Amino acid sequence: MERARLLTPAARWARVEGLHITLKFVGEASAARVEEMKTALASVKAASFAVHFIGVGFFPTPKAARVFWAGVDGGDHLPRLASAIDAVLEKLSFPRETKPYHPHLTLARAISRPLRELQPLLAVPSPQFGTMTAREFFLYQSQPQKGGSKYTKLERLGLE
Repeated sequence: MERARLLTPAARWARVEGLHITLKFVGEASAARVEEMKTALASVKAASFAVHFIGVGFFPTPKAARVFWAGVDGGDHLPRLASAIDAVLEKLSFPRETKPYHPHLTLARAISRPLRELQPLLAVPSPQFGTMTAREFFLYQSQPQKGGSKYTKLERLGLE
C-alpha cells in the first residue's frame, strides 16, 4: 500500500486499522436490530480456514478505476461463510445479496478522478501479501468520517 500510495497520493487511502473483508453489508440499523443481529450471527457455524492475500484490481474496471483493492482467497470457505451470514440475516428481513461475492481489501478510493496512475500494477505478476488463519469474524459499526470511515467492533464471533 505504501509503495502504491506514491503513485497517486491524491486518492483516499484506507487506514491500516480499518482494513477488513466485508462478509455482508446491512446499512443503518437500530440498537435493537444490532442486538438481533448479534444473536443471529452467533448461530453461524463454520470451521477456521486459511486466507491468502494475492493480486490487486479495480472496481468497476481498470479504465474507470474508482476503487483499488487487494485480492482475498479463502477457497470455498469464505463464500460459504458469507452465504451463511446472508441466510441468517435474511431471516431478520435484511435483503439477500444478489451480486456474486467478491472478497477483497479496499486499499484506496478515487476522490475526483479514476485511479489511472495505479494501472501499471496490473502488468506485474500478481503480488502475494501473505496468509492468515481466519478464526473469527466480527460485527462492525461503520461511521463515515472525513478521510474515511471509522470501524468499531461490536461483536466477536468465533469459528470452530
